[in-house]
Amino acid sequence: MDVKEFGGVIAASVIPYQSDERAPAGLRVDVARYESHCDWLMRSGCAGVVVNSSMGEDGALTTDERRELTRAAVRAAGTSAQVVVGVHGLGAHRVVERATHAAEDGADAVLCLPPLAYEPTFAELMRHFEAVAGVGLPVVVCNNPAVCQVDLTPAMLAEIVSLDNVVAVCDFSGRPDRVWKTLALAPDTIVMAGTDGTVVESLLSGARAWIAALPNLLADHAVRLFELVQSGHLVQAQALRLALDGLLRWNGRPGDVQRVKSGMDYCGRYGGPCRPPRHALSAALFAEVHRDVLSSLTALDLGVALRGDPREPGACCPESGDTG
Repeated sequence: MDVKEFGGVIAASVIPYQSDERAPAGLRVDVARYESHCDWLMRSGCAGVVVNSSMGEDGALTTDERRELTRAAVRAAGTSAQVVVGVHGLGAHRVVERATHAAEDGADAVLCLPPLAYEPTFAELMRHFEAVAGVGLPVVVCNNPAVCQVDLTPAMLAEIVSLDNVVAVCDFSGRPDRVWKTLALAPDTIVMAGTDGTVVESLLSGARAWIAALPNLLADHAVRLFELVQSGHLVQAQALRLALDGLLRWNGRPGDVQRVKSGMDYCGRYGGPCRPPRHALSAALFAEVHRDVLSSLTALDLGVALRGDPREPGACCPESGDTG
C-alpha cells in the first residue's frame, strides 16, 4: 500500500454470525458472508475496511477467527482497496503477535490503541507503539479515550508519529479541534476522522480519511458525504448530513454495534446477533433505531421496501437470504 494514498472512507466492518451450538456463545462467524459484505462495501465506493475493531466485536473473537476474517477481507479487497486490522491488547507482546499475524495474512496496515486497561506513562506509550511499528506494517494510532485509560493529546501524537512506520492517526475523541491541533504540530500526518457524528467538522479541519460505521448499512451515502465535503460542496454535504443525522449519532453511543446490525437488518442487509457481552437491544432502543433508519430513508427518498413493523421487537428478519 502506498501510504500517500491512504484515505477515503474505510468501513469499520461488523461481523455476521450464524447459530451453531459448538461455537463460542453458540454463534459461528460466517466468514463467507463477511467476505461478501466486504466486497459490497468496496464495490459501493469504500476505500477499504477495518477488521477486528470494536465495531467488529474484536474482544469476542478467538485468534483463529480474527485471522480468518482478515484473510477474507484481503481476498475481497484484492489490490484495489485497503485492509486495516485492529491489533489492540494490554501489552506490547500481545499487540506484536497480532500485528505479526496481520502481516502474515496480507493486511495493509494495523490500527492500534494504547495499552488496554492500564494507564501508561508517556515513555511506556512510546515503547508500546515502537514495538508494534517494529513489525513492519504501517501503523494507524487510534485515540479513543472512551475505551482507554489515556487520551492521546495532539502534543503526544506529534511525538508518536515521529516513530518509523507510524503513518496516521485516527481520532475517536469526538473533538474535531483535535484534528487541526494535531496537524499544527505534525503537518505531514494523515489524520482520520473516527466518530461518525463529527465527520463533517473533522474533514473540514483537515482529516483525510474516515473510519466509519455508517457504510455497513448505507455505504454509497457515506461515500457521497465524504466526497461532497472533500470537493467543497458544503451545502449539499450539509443536506445529506442532516438526512443521515440519526444514523451518524449511533457511533460511540451505548449499544452502537447492536444499533448498526439492527439497522442493517431493517435495510435488508444481514446484521444479525452479537456475541456477549453484547446482547439484543431493548424494545425501546430497537424501535428508536428503526425510527432513525426510517427517517433517513424517507429523507433520502431511497424507495426502499422496508420489512417488518418498527414498533415491534423482532420484526426484522435476520435470517433473510441476503448474503451481503
